[in-house]
Amino acid sequence: MAVCHFFVVLAILNAVFCNEYSDNETVIMYVNKVGPYFNPHETYHYYQLPVCRPKKIEHKSLTLGEVLDGDRMALSMYSINYKSDVAIKELCRVTFQEDDLQLLRDAIEDLYYFEFVLDEIPIRGFIGHLEEGGFLPHTHKVFLWAHLSFNIEYNGKHIIYANVSTKEKEPVNLDDVTAPLEVAFTYSVKWHSTDLKFEQRGQRMRDNRFFPKTLEIHWLSIINSMVLVFLLIGFVVIILTRVLKSDFARYNVEDEDSEELDQDDNGWKIIHTDVFRFPANKNLFCAILGVGMQFLTLATGIMLMAMLGLFNVHHHGQINSAGIILYAFTSCISGYVATNMYKKMGGEKWVWNINLTSALFAAPFFLVWALINSVAWAYGTTQALPVGTIILLMCLWMFVGYPLTVIGGIFGKNGANGFDAPCRTKNIAREIPAVPWYRSGFAHCLVGGFLPFSSISVELYYIFATLWGREQYTLYGILLIVFGILLSVTACISVALTYFQLSSEDYRWWWRSMFSAGSTGLFVFLYALFYYYKRSNMSGLLQTLEFFGYTILTCYVFFLMLGTVSFFASLSFVRYIYVNLKMD
Repeated sequence: MAVCHFFVVLAILNAVFCNEYSDNETVIMYVNKVGPYFNPHETYHYYQLPVCRPKKIEHKSLTLGEVLDGDRMALSMYSINYKSDVAIKELCRVTFQEDDLQLLRDAIEDLYYFEFVLDEIPIRGFIGHLEEGGFLPHTHKVFLWAHLSFNIEYNGKHIIYANVSTKEKEPVNLDDVTAPLEVAFTYSVKWHSTDLKFEQRGQRMRDNRFFPKTLEIHWLSIINSMVLVFLLIGFVVIILTRVLKSDFARYNVEDEDSEELDQDDNGWKIIHTDVFRFPANKNLFCAILGVGMQFLTLATGIMLMAMLGLFNVHHHGQINSAGIILYAFTSCISGYVATNMYKKMGGEKWVWNINLTSALFAAPFFLVWALINSVAWAYGTTQALPVGTIILLMCLWMFVGYPLTVIGGIFGKNGANGFDAPCRTKNIAREIPAVPWYRSGFAHCLVGGFLPFSSISVELYYIFATLWGREQYTLYGILLIVFGILLSVTACISVALTYFQLSSEDYRWWWRSMFSAGSTGLFVFLYALFYYYKRSNMSGLLQTLEFFGYTILTCYVFFLMLGTVSFFASLSFVRYIYVNLKMD
């Protein structure tokens, strides 16, 4: 709740302390970044291009969300005064050498766009124009936009909206030229009065069509998922209930008949002395449960915050910063769940369990991020975090995340009352009979991973297009519904597979219940491979490393979350059937 209040205060402060301008007052414009249109994760500072730049570059202080989004704002050379039109005015002259010309040609061919910021309003445009035509002969021409025309809408003392046009002057042809080439960069400013109020400028910016429009509701995906979840719930509730009713009628016989029945009995009753035998590596097992529960809370919290409008859903940096802050503050959940379950299973090394829980996701994330950040730093992109931000994030984990994990673990240890299994466990484990291949753990993982994946497969395209493309996803209410469907399908299929496993007299359901649904992460990774090679325009070492590095972490999170849901659903089911079983 404290984090939610924090974002509410920020929204209120942004509305109250908005910029007001008087006539002819200077309006500051910042240059920000450039990058390929089809990959938002590869961005560079605008002044890395051979363009007009001041002798001394002055950077603007940024928020954590802006830094995580790759923003690196610096003062521009444009002179803009409130409500004062500017005719065509020269900004500067730049003499291009051959290396500069080739850099510009490559950037234009890769559809590089630039981003400026005026009064917190992003202004975007392409740095050049690529013209191709004909087959024989084929024409390939590269042009540079040397003139920018800024159009600014205002109402009273507030700036409502701003954009840029490049059509007022002919572009500079960069093909049939030799170095050195001198180019004059010019600009113009036109102010337009509007009736829109300052409170409506957020909607005005969302209507910007430089990037693709916001995704519409995709009912086919939702209906497909709803049908699947209803079928699975029907299968579990109706069919499995009828089977259990038959099992209870067969197993819960009178005492005089029990000895005769036990001689030829089979199924899940005869493993009641082994079914609650704790799994191997229970320290790691409980740590997975703790971190999985933390991410379940984290995912739900971010979607609820997005629905409530507590941050700008178009600004990836704000979502990233909110996720990092929530991750730190929800660490107490992982510590509590992991240590509580560990103590219930009779674990003694609870301090080691807390440390393992704290590092279970943080350590892999740090290794992947360190590799990607190092490559981004070598490429000189703005996605490479500065040292100050890195220290801030490390302090957030060291002084907030880790201590909260310890505190949660202490409460979890003190609150553990014992596992309270409904059946006694014998000292000697029962021999497990051989099973056909379709009842093996591998087959269970295929079924248990594919069905939850199929419930979100259509939605995954829109999520990937948002994270790795230019789509704008705002359907967080629909996403929350689909997330609920995913968890429901996971729980249902886990219960069914656990019943089939126990019916085969295999009592090692603990780890299998976790991996059966956790294997959904593998299917998500296979879909990511398809998306990268068939749907995206990404290429090169930096883009490939970013995509697969963060995708692997995402699949790991899917395993942690769905494995946790699957295990607790199976645990509830196993407790239910053995509590209702009559035993001597």
